[in-house]
Amino acid sequence: MVDKLWFLIPEMWLFVGVVVISVMGLCKARGLRNAVPLVVIGFLAVAFIITPLLYTDDRLAKVADGLLIPMLGRYVKMVVCAVGIVLTMLSIGLIDRPLEQAVASGRARFDPIRVSRGEYFVFFLLSLIGVMLVCNANDLIWLFLALELTSLPTYVMVAISRPSRKAQEAAVKYFFLGAMSASIFLYGLALLYGSTGTIVLTEMRDAFAEQAATGGLNRLALVGMVLALLGVSYKIVAVPMHFYAADVYEGAASAVTAFLAFVPKTAGMLAIILLLMTVGWSGHLGPGVEGLPQPILITLWMMAVLTMTLGNVGAMLQRSAKRLLAYSSIAHSGYMLIGVIAGPTLGINAVLLYLLAYGVMNTAAFAVLGALERKGEEIESLDDLAGLRHRHPALAIVMAITALSLVGFPPLLGFLGKLYLFMAGVEAGHVALVVIALINSAISAWYYLLLLGLPMLAMPTPTSETIVSRPVIWPRVAALATAIGVVGLPLVAGRLLSASEAVIQTDEVSPMVDQFDVSMADQPTEDQRAP
Repeated sequence: MVDKLWFLIPEMWLFVGVVVISVMGLCKARGLRNAVPLVVIGFLAVAFIITPLLYTDDRLAKVADGLLIPMLGRYVKMVVCAVGIVLTMLSIGLIDRPLEQAVASGRARFDPIRVSRGEYFVFFLLSLIGVMLVCNANDLIWLFLALELTSLPTYVMVAISRPSRKAQEAAVKYFFLGAMSASIFLYGLALLYGSTGTIVLTEMRDAFAEQAATGGLNRLALVGMVLALLGVSYKIVAVPMHFYAADVYEGAASAVTAFLAFVPKTAGMLAIILLLMTVGWSGHLGPGVEGLPQPILITLWMMAVLTMTLGNVGAMLQRSAKRLLAYSSIAHSGYMLIGVIAGPTLGINAVLLYLLAYGVMNTAAFAVLGALERKGEEIESLDDLAGLRHRHPALAIVMAITALSLVGFPPLLGFLGKLYLFMAGVEAGHVALVVIALINSAISAWYYLLLLGLPMLAMPTPTSETIVSRPVIWPRVAALATAIGVVGLPLVAGRLLSASEAVIQTDEVSPMVDQFDVSMADQPTEDQRAP
């Protein structure tokens, strides 16, 4: 147990940040309150730096038998901290803006009961800590608590992100549907415990291996796993728990919507991977046939197909930019489930890479929306983006680049992520699923091209000409930083692929990955990748 504490130091450090920020947010000195986001960035940057220093070979060897995926935390925690820094930039100036202006002008006195900037960033960091704790989960109770620590702060973040009735309504919907999904998830975990007699994931893996060798998993285990997957599908915005996404994404502020689209989704995907690792992808479909148990495989297949299809079809019907991106988020969860179905190593590595790619792309799109406003209110309609290049050319270019990347246009980051996912699906034998994903990706081009064409090609309208930039510069900095990531990260594709492949290592390297690596100058050789 003591050896595992080394890997919790980033979370402990961020919790220190939670305490510091909660105090700073209540300080009477306006300078300290304004410094809260910068302090958050500082804590995240330190956590990013120390994470690889903690995951040494000696420490990993001591916990190898106690964690399903010992190296998972090194990759995921660095990704979460990096994207978290950009999300913090996007959130600067969002909370308490009218109140701070009134205090600065002398029209109101400072009242610590009325301020909520510190509280917002406290919940912000707590949610990130929850994602990071999922990486270290080795029992069902830890996994459940880490997932809820990820989700519970977001309910409050949605409610306080905008002073509008729409935000309050979104928070209520989000909370009650989250409670329902948590109950389904818990019921599934209870059945898993009943089928194995243990809550420890490594012991569950051994119990399931024995069941698979003696006639297959019992019905209690299969029902429990299916229910657990359905419950956690709420976190990743996948069918059948996707209904809340459009309303909640539209009701919350753009910075919070960007947060919701990445952080809970990452935690949910990690939870799915850990749960399926206990079952494994071999020994269930007969000798020499790799794959999950049939009921679980069918469930994931249905979730993947329905999620990507309903997400893309729903996005085509929207005229609100935030609702469009909400359905886009649903569709991307369907793509990621292809990697989950394909399994280790190529499929899981592809999911981890795609989480990074989606986090950067999605944050870029919402950063553009968050950087613009009309009469102090965020823009929401697609028509508000018409002719954006005339008044805000840099933001128009960022949105165009992001739209191309989301659709998978080479050589941008989205293309790299989708290619790796689809390669994993083909190699695992799920060609039909990949064909469905390709058709859906082609469908998505229609509405993504709207996000490109309206800002770059359409003429301004009287409504869009009233759009101005937010007074703070940081959302624009976040937009430019993520756009640079969309264009620049494929240039270091070799390092990204190596980082994701290091999470789950085997004695064999996929020949398809070798072919892909040859086309990338920065890719490591086979000898460098082999453990």
